[in-house]
Amino acid sequence: MSDIKLTGPEENPEELTGLKLTSPEEAAAGMPAVFSGVKHILNEMNVGRGIKALKSLNQMEGYDCPGCAWPDPDRERSSLGEFCENGIKAVAEEATTKKLDATFFANYSVTELAALSDFEIGKKGRVALPVYLPAGATHYQPISWEEAFGKIAGSLDRLTSPDEAVFYTSGRTSNEAAFLYQLFVREFGTNNLPDCSNMCHESSGVALNETLGTGKGSVTLDDFYKADVILILGQNPGTNHPRMLTALQKAKQNGAIIIAINPLPETGLIGFNNPQTLKGALGIKVNLTDLFLPVRINGDMALLMAIEKLLLERSESDVSVIDNDFIDQHTEHYTAFAEHIRKQSLEALSRNCGIPIDQIRAVADLLASRKKIIACWAMGLTQHKNAVDTIKEIVNLLMLKGSLGKEGAGVCPVRGHSNVQGDRTMGINESPGAAFLDKIESDYGFKVPRKPGYDVVNSIKAMYEGKVKVFFALGGNFLSASPDTHYTADALRKCQLTVHVSTKLNRSHLVHGSEAMILPCLGRSDADFQQGVQQFVSCENSMSIVQMSRGNLPPISRDLLSEPAIVCRLAHATLGSRSRMDWRKFEGNYDLIREAIEKTIPGFEDYNRRVRQHGGFYLRNPVRDRTFRTENARAQFTLSTPREHLLKSGEYIMMTIRSHDQFNTTIYGLNDRYRGVHNERRVIFINEQDAAEAGLKKGDLVDLHNQHGGIKRTARKFIVVPFSIPRQCTATYFPETNVLVPIDSTAEKSNTPTSKTVIITLTKHSPIS
Repeated sequence: MSDIKLTGPEENPEELTGLKLTSPEEAAAGMPAVFSGVKHILNEMNVGRGIKALKSLNQMEGYDCPGCAWPDPDRERSSLGEFCENGIKAVAEEATTKKLDATFFANYSVTELAALSDFEIGKKGRVALPVYLPAGATHYQPISWEEAFGKIAGSLDRLTSPDEAVFYTSGRTSNEAAFLYQLFVREFGTNNLPDCSNMCHESSGVALNETLGTGKGSVTLDDFYKADVILILGQNPGTNHPRMLTALQKAKQNGAIIIAINPLPETGLIGFNNPQTLKGALGIKVNLTDLFLPVRINGDMALLMAIEKLLLERSESDVSVIDNDFIDQHTEHYTAFAEHIRKQSLEALSRNCGIPIDQIRAVADLLASRKKIIACWAMGLTQHKNAVDTIKEIVNLLMLKGSLGKEGAGVCPVRGHSNVQGDRTMGINESPGAAFLDKIESDYGFKVPRKPGYDVVNSIKAMYEGKVKVFFALGGNFLSASPDTHYTADALRKCQLTVHVSTKLNRSHLVHGSEAMILPCLGRSDADFQQGVQQFVSCENSMSIVQMSRGNLPPISRDLLSEPAIVCRLAHATLGSRSRMDWRKFEGNYDLIREAIEKTIPGFEDYNRRVRQHGGFYLRNPVRDRTFRTENARAQFTLSTPREHLLKSGEYIMMTIRSHDQFNTTIYGLNDRYRGVHNERRVIFINEQDAAEAGLKKGDLVDLHNQHGGIKRTARKFIVVPFSIPRQCTATYFPETNVLVPIDSTAEKSNTPTSKTVIITLTKHSPIS
């Protein structure tokens, strides 16, 4: 068995920061959330700038939150602020007045910066000027924009093939920048357009496209208020999508039953103190969840099938339990599906998911007489080997109940980053359909590449194997977001050039190719003026609403460019006179970009007018009117088999999770107060009985090991925290334990890293001698 090296600049330092444990909180938000948000704002800017930033956040004429993709209300926005605690943290992080200038980069070497934690790196401030790391140099140094684009263009021009370059996209990128970016990359000659969706909701898109013909959610906020039942699977809205709690509260007031299915009893799924109400401000919580099922990690499919089996049994004596009209008129393969489910052993399914049969019956009882069901899910479902099939099982359950294409019902994959769905709509896709490529070719007159490109995992492998020489990232923190940290780091180091378009410094800038650049861009909150005229961009949220985003803060430096400007100048420098596009025209007037989008992307007719409407506009979702774009125009029942994890003695399943002071790879602080963890990130949540049987107690230090594929991966020095989690299940924060996620363990069909199903063993911590 070969060993992966233990530490390096790609990992956070092993130093502990002083763990303090309290009891988990019983309700999310409330005044503690207000105080936390205000503290973060005042740590990064003065009061006036903070008020100005928050006043426009998620407002009709304001800017879209740089955090999650939860939608804003259609008709009116709260005068007290249309944001949450973590949205405030995201704005504080982006709108900070701290900045990294030439003196900073002269004073700190790459090695010195890499020795800091992700939290410390992020708190240094905004990158204020473009910087370049020459081959063999120890420090980034200032470079002019013109020289930067010239060097990148030169590196791209020297490639043997366009496929030797990879162009990554973060979910923060606007529609306008994303559309131009994919247009430039395809005119350059490759489909190597991996994006963050490859690591999160790719499984959702695959599952929904194969069963319903549309890879997006089908519900709106109004549907939540009309639902009979809301199922929440593998999601922690209190931390990851806090504004969702307001929608759940209103749904609850309207009579909805909320069922939470998750390995951890997350605070936001249990209680909610809405700080914009008197009761919430006084700490009088609203109980959200009617039934909580602590499913074993990756036991969701077995649980869903058990529920379906009980509903089918009941339908034999009560035909109203399932929607036979919907099934007959709109679906395919029901008979085979029903036969498959009836053959399942209820006892085996219960054992697999870890939920007693009487609790499963309670769910079936609740669903039996109810027809309007919404199912929500996030990465707790999408990052498993069988993720696609698990999501298809959700679709099976909703079809059984006829809960598609009507008010108060449907599928709701809750996206993470605020425009990750919009980026895919704009064509950020390593394997686009022929119709899309045909349209690009006919609209713009250049021959587009037809060979599928690299997704994230395959990009990393290609870099590692020397097939990719240039890595360009439009946003994001690629290294820290990716699996198998040491492997990914070695892959990046093998590149000739790595370039990152960023607002803040992150670890990906410190693990680099032979040469490297950081190109600083405007953030969502920054006012964007081109040729003396203020511009705006647009984003698409989880519910397919496209709306404008117009920043209102003065940028912290004159040396920042907008993302559309960066793409235009890069395209002009790289393609020159051989391009069919007038890139400078697009840079000066974003309305012209939207006109190009309107010409090419379905659903964007009259884009410039509609996006200026209050609240923007909805893209049509065919599932809402029961149009299924499958081969036979019917929704597809599918047959799957639950995966049983037969663990050896001393083995556990580990899932990576966020703390409450975190958004994706951005670390706002060291607290996870909802789970009772303070001032520390190097912890492992473990079942109390499992800990006792392993001879471990609260506060013990352990090393975590994964041996997938005969390679020993180790994450060192984690503190044992006994917690309410099913037996043989554990949870840790990412990116600290991404080192344990194997590069070649991915979801079937979607190729998403299996960050929620990592088999580990534990040993007492052993210091490096």
